[in-house]
This record gives sequence, structure tokens and C-alpha cells, in this order.
Amino acid sequence: MSKKKKNDDFLAQEAKEEKETAPEYTLDIPDDEIWTYQIEGLQAPHINQPFKNAMRNKIIVVIVLLIAIGCSIFLSVRAVHSDTYKYKDLGDGTYELVKFSNPGDIKDITIDYVVDLETGEKDTTKPISVINEYAFNCDETLNSISFGKDVKEINGKSIYSCWWVQNVWIDDENPYLCDIDGVVYDKDLTKVIFYPNDHDKYLRAQLGYDNLLDDEGKPMEELWGTTERYDEDFLKEYNKQIRTYVVPSTVKTVGQLAFAYSNITDLYLPEGVTRMESMAVFKNTVLLNVFSYTTEKPINDVTYKAINSMKTVYNSLPEGLEYIGSDCFYYCRGLDYMYIPSSVSYIGHHAFWDAIYEEDDELKGITAINTPLSEEEFSNVETGDQWRPQYDYMLFKKSVDVNYSTERK
Repeated sequence: MSKKKKNDDFLAQEAKEEKETAPEYTLDIPDDEIWTYQIEGLQAPHINQPFKNAMRNKIIVVIVLLIAIGCSIFLSVRAVHSDTYKYKDLGDGTYELVKFSNPGDIKDITIDYVVDLETGEKDTTKPISVINEYAFNCDETLNSISFGKDVKEINGKSIYSCWWVQNVWIDDENPYLCDIDGVVYDKDLTKVIFYPNDHDKYLRAQLGYDNLLDDEGKPMEELWGTTERYDEDFLKEYNKQIRTYVVPSTVKTVGQLAFAYSNITDLYLPEGVTRMESMAVFKNTVLLNVFSYTTEKPINDVTYKAINSMKTVYNSLPEGLEYIGSDCFYYCRGLDYMYIPSSVSYIGHHAFWDAIYEEDDELKGITAINTPLSEEEFSNVETGDQWRPQYDYMLFKKSVDVNYSTERK
């Protein structure tokens, strides 16, 4: 064993023996004097002694807590008001509704005056005249929106992707806009502005179908037993009464997103419509037919009953139509026939995009575009990129054919 190792063992043994024989020391300090051994300036502890004014202090603490909770609730309410409405001063005494954010429980709302963010009350000296695009966006609670008499402009994207809105009402005194049973038009009925996404649910309730169909407009399972197919006669009658819509004969323009995402199966347009703006019938997945009609008497009835008053009806976009906006019939896969009249001079990009699909090795949807124009004449029509539907063909995308110089079926 090395000398260093022996020395370390000796020191360790010596330290052990010293620890075992060392006396234990304790401090015998009375409990009520312990505080005197603490840092100078500290108050002596209350050992077995009552606090002075303990009840008063408890009351003070409770009051402070209540005040804090009240302030928190007040500030929360103010925050809700601040987040719920956003406005823009237009400088002419009126205001624009920039944004409405639903706190989660508002199903019916009236937009007519600016809501004071301090009091939550409406300020009748500040009327709202403009509804900004995306003012209502992806709302999952609203069922009904009412606009006041001063609202004169509703952007085509003002009520965007609000799936459960059934009606939009316009004040009867409004000189700029009106509604026909919850569908928005300009006052002169020359432009259709907005058909609510869930309007068919409202119609079901009005006509007694609400107990027969689910929220998607499909027959309840128990109504048809175990059958997987709908009753054809029932579905035909349902589509006629609920999902047929007649645009009034005075209308000249189908506005941007006017019928987007709607559940209309049969849409009747008057001969006289000259413009269908961008996304006018965007992604209506159940649309089966677009009919045009002529009439000798004005038609304001928007239900199927108006069909009996029409002079002629034909399966086509209306004669006299000049403008088809971009994405106008995007993803309208229920259509299987499209006839573009000779009056059309402009077709926007992706106007009929994704309106064709393959099922069981068969192409369905809009498989061809028909027009009375010759190929040379049609070349004068201004068209945007990929305006025709395309489908997979071998290793590339193929646009559907245009059948020139064809008669309307």
C-alpha cells in the first residue's frame, strides 16, 4: 500500500471518531422570544395571540376582491363590445360597418346605427350606410340580419360563408334596397344582391317541411324506412316548392356571389339579364337547371307558381346576356347542359371551372359548351384563363369541347 493511501485512510478514520465523540449543542430559546433573533426591524410573530381588527381586515379583503371581480366583468363586457362591432366614419354623417364578430349567442341582429362602445346603446345620430366586404364572415350562429333605412350599399362579399343565415330583411323605408321574403335586391328590382345560404330552411318551416327533412334538406331516414333512395315523387315536389327560384322579370344584373352556395335546384332568369357577375352562382352543388324565360306581364313572384305566368321558357342562359364573370358557375356539377347565347361578349377566368367530374368511368356535369356562334365568330368573345371545365385525359388536363353553330335544345 502506498504512503499516500495510508495517510488518507488515517485521516478518514480520525474524522469519523471525532464526529462520534463530539457533544450535541441546542439553543434553549423561549418561543415568544425567537423573533428577537431575527433580522432587525421585523415584527414579532403572533404566537397564540389574536390579530387586532381581524374581522375588519377580512371585510376589507372581501370588498377588494368584489371590486376586482366587478372591474374584471366590466372590462370584459367593454372588450366584447369593442370586438363585436368595428366602424368607419365616412365623413358625411354616416358610417360603414367594417366588421361584426359574433360573441357566440347572437342569432338575430339589426344593423341601423352605430353601437356606442361605452354604453352598448345605439347612437341614432350615427346611421350606418355601407356594409363592408366580409363584415359578416364565417358566422356559425346568425339566422337573421336586418338592415336599417339608411343602408344603401351592401358589398357582394358582405355576408360571406355565413351558412346558417336564412333571411336578410331590409327596412321598408329604405329608398335604396329592398327584400323579397328575405332575399336582397336593389329598390328598383334591377339587381339581385344576396340569396341567404340557408334560405331553404326558412322556406321549409313556412311550407311545413321542417318536420320531414333534416338540416341538409334531405328526407329523414325514418320517413323512408330502410330505403337508400329518395322517393322520386316527393323529391320532385320538394324541389319545386323549396328549391326553385324565379328571379323577377325586371332584373338586369345577377350580383357578385348572389346565389353562391345556395341550395337552389332550378333557377329561372328573365330574358333581359345582361350581367352575371363574378361568382354569381359559385359552388351551388345541387343546381340542376338554369332556365330563361320571357313574359308579357311583370313577374315579381319568386316561387314556382310564377312559371304559369311565363310566355316562353328555355334551357339556356338568357338571350341578351353579355357578361359572365369569373368563377360564375364554379363547381356547379349538377348542371349537365350549358348553352351560351350569341349576345355574350365576355367570359371571365374559370367561369365554369370544376363543373365536370368522372364517375364510374363516365364524364358527368358540363361535358361540353354549346353556342350558336361559329368558331370564327366565337373567337371574338373575350375569354379569361381556363374558362372551360377541364378533366383528366391520359397524362394531362383537357378542356371540354365547344360545340359551335348549334341550336339550343
